Amino acid sequence: MSLLIVGATGTLGRQVARRALDEGYTVRCLTRNAKRAAFLREWGAELVYGDLCKPETLSEALEGITAVIDAATARATDSLSIRQVDWEGKVALIKAAAEAKVERFLFFSILGAELYPNVPLMDIKACTEKYLAQSGLNYTILSPCGFLQGLIGQYAIPILENQTVWVTGEASPIAYMDTQDIARFAITALGSPNAAHQRLPLAGPRAWGPYEIIRLCERLSGRQARISRMPVGLLRSVRKVARFFQWGWNLSDRLAFTEVLASGKPLDAEMATVYEVLDIPPESVTTLESYLQEYFARILKKLKELDYKEPVIKTSF
Repeated sequence: MSLLIVGATGTLGRQVARRALDEGYTVRCLTRNAKRAAFLREWGAELVYGDLCKPETLSEALEGITAVIDAATARATDSLSIRQVDWEGKVALIKAAAEAKVERFLFFSILGAELYPNVPLMDIKACTEKYLAQSGLNYTILSPCGFLQGLIGQYAIPILENQTVWVTGEASPIAYMDTQDIARFAITALGSPNAAHQRLPLAGPRAWGPYEIIRLCERLSGRQARISRMPVGLLRSVRKVARFFQWGWNLSDRLAFTEVLASGKPLDAEMATVYEVLDIPPESVTTLESYLQEYFARILKKLKELDYKEPVIKTSF
């Protein structure tokens, strides 16, 4: 099976590409910047120029392709808006895939996207799911809710460096998953007839609240966190101001996602059916505890080897 992976340079997309290559698939990656994607070529993937916002570039990229895995999404730093990339771009990709008669189309959405019509990214993901389901393609929709990899920059590094950890309001517990596990579920779904025309949630073994994660990081690192709460009202005000300026539209749309994280509703899902459909044993999925334990053990060992000493903070009165 020949795969076209869209978004292959992202946190999740690169793991999907790595897994597909390891399992013997012929992998082609759509990219706007060959230099940025050079590591994918080194892994054994073919790079092809293409841009979701330039539909005319997609048909050539899809030549000879059996299946598409779409792991792309607009980045917060992009000049393009969420609507341009995650709606207009995805519609163009789905149309091009249908015209190319690809056999499978796997789309990464977000868990609970249909529950937040006032949050641009969630609403667009939900609309894309509906459009894909009506496209005539043999599709699978996977809906993760959070990546373990994101916790390193959010919690682990600030605690190690004695920096502030920011917590937003009554932050929702999230059932994070390792992107390597998500990639395994994705590649397995491609080869599973049971996953066709299915919308499958992807959630880790349990949902974790921010203070639980902070306490775990403190225990594993032996250091105390400096915690500050970011008022949701302040973020809402920043979002409103950003909407007044064209350059701030993307920021505003991203800040709207705060409404999901600060709702207090757990981002979690029952996974028994998914494990059964894809024949993946639950015990093989990485837990948050084991992921952070491995991270801190590796980092603290490295610091010890470097004979690292914490800086002395001088205080003047």
